[in-house]
Amino acid sequence: MAATVIAMPRLGMTMEEGTVVEWPLPIGAPVSKGQTVLVIETEKTEAEIEATASGVFRHIYVEPGETVACGTLCGAISDTADEAFDADAFAAAHAPPESAHPKVPTFETGAGASAKAAAPLSDDDRSGKRPVAPAARALARELELDVDAIPGSGPGGRVTKQDVAAHAAARERLVSVAPGIALEVLRAGDGDPVLLMPGFGADASAFAPQSAELSVDYSLIAVNPRGVGLSDAPDQQRYEIPQAAHDAAALLDRPSHVIGASLGAAVALELALQHADKIRSLTLITPFVRASPRLLAVIEAWCRIAERDDPKTLAAFLAPWLFGDGLLADEVARRRTLQGLAAMSARTPAAGLRRWAAGIAVWSGTREDSLATIRIPTLCIVAGRDLLTPDSTRIAAAIPDSRTQEIADAGHGVTIEAADAVTAAIRAHLNRS
Repeated sequence: MAATVIAMPRLGMTMEEGTVVEWPLPIGAPVSKGQTVLVIETEKTEAEIEATASGVFRHIYVEPGETVACGTLCGAISDTADEAFDADAFAAAHAPPESAHPKVPTFETGAGASAKAAAPLSDDDRSGKRPVAPAARALARELELDVDAIPGSGPGGRVTKQDVAAHAAARERLVSVAPGIALEVLRAGDGDPVLLMPGFGADASAFAPQSAELSVDYSLIAVNPRGVGLSDAPDQQRYEIPQAAHDAAALLDRPSHVIGASLGAAVALELALQHADKIRSLTLITPFVRASPRLLAVIEAWCRIAERDDPKTLAAFLAPWLFGDGLLADEVARRRTLQGLAAMSARTPAAGLRRWAAGIAVWSGTREDSLATIRIPTLCIVAGRDLLTPDSTRIAAAIPDSRTQEIADAGHGVTIEAADAVTAAIRAHLNRS
């Protein structure tokens, strides 16, 4: 019987790569189907990977500490200990094509660009031109893409043909929601539709811990709002929350479960008030209807740091506002979370933050008297250590027949800090609705 592949999995819609943390078993150890054979780390969390077949743990291809793309061969399980096993031939047989798992270059702004800046400058760099491989320029021209909008992964930030191909593939996720406006929409799973809307300064990866499990039973639709990721960023004074609700409604062709966190919860509330017929259930995570002075002050500082500094500095500033003492005191969890937060921050340009900040300020306080009109099964998930939207429980109380789930020791970034508890609460609510 052929050996069994242990590959880097894709745990959610936004995961592109993972880091091998540990191989719990020694080479030659017996393995039972369902037994943990690998521990990996993503931007947001650690995960245990189970064996898909029984046999003998035969070979390691990726050592602890190495980061590889999803789908990469990491290890192998043979049927028995004494059968012939050619590790090199097995690796060659299971090597993905060069472009099978490209890292989406659009997500390599900010922190990624800072790392590339340290590389030696090419002649193109010195002349003020972006370094672009001739084959990449030809493919971009063929696909009618602006090559100057494509970050490069080659030496000195050089744009390669693979970068252009990956950028083109990523753009296939764009969905038109209004005249001249297309948003990046990530999809996963089958079943009843679930719309996911992230908070201020976040993208769809904020729901990565939930998406891996929910996509087993539901069809997930995760939207990056205007100005985030690949979504269009119209040059306007502010991004209005009611308009964001219209954008979201354009993505729904039947009644759907709607989940929003923070700013995404504000959009979800607007969606419920304007397009109730499109919502089957509502989940509001750390919601607000009136931005407190503290929230507005943090948002202002958020914007200023994004304008003047790098994503790692922004992540370090945000962490005490978003997470509780438990996570901050755990060195490993804090490091992993800061890494993910910096990567996510890099995908939200400062100009977009400013426009969303202006939209929040205008919308704040306009919907308090409307909550009582909502007649949709609603779950409010509130965080006991939330410094930014501590009045979330008042929103739950104002919506008739809503349920409240408090997660006592978590902060505002509860989808990341208390991922399992949030996922369990959402799943229970969806099952009831």
